[in-house]
Amino acid sequence: MAGAAASLLIAGAASAESGRITGVWLTENGDSKIRISPCGKGYCGTVVWAKTQGVDENNPDPSLRKRPIVGMPLTRDMRPAGDRYAGSIYNPDNGKTYSVTMQVRGTSKLEVEGCVLGFLCGGESWSRLPDETASAEPVPKAR
Repeated sequence: MAGAAASLLIAGAASAESGRITGVWLTENGDSKIRISPCGKGYCGTVVWAKTQGVDENNPDPSLRKRPIVGMPLTRDMRPAGDRYAGSIYNPDNGKTYSVTMQVRGTSKLEVEGCVLGFLCGGESWSRLPDETASAEPVPKAR
């Protein structure tokens, strides 16, 4: 009986985990780790590690061009929209912000799709990491 109860608890935990957007995610090309956590009425993603350290040199706001990529907000106002989340994502490679949807797949994948004008879309798959794999160093506050 105890074994059956333990199995139910494990199954319940896996089920709850599968739809959870919060946590640390490794981008598809492995060059960044993004922590998604609650903020305001939705969820936001912050860069907590980057393979290449740099600054936000392509930002359209000149006052933000010297801010470090690590610690920078990447996704904003991600809110439930059916079986996915919808909000915006910033691309520091070109300084542009796009509409984005994210859908959790199982316990370890996050499908991320950004769109311009609602129909020119591109996407990638992020992989969930244990929270302790995020940077052990404090994340600098974004300016």
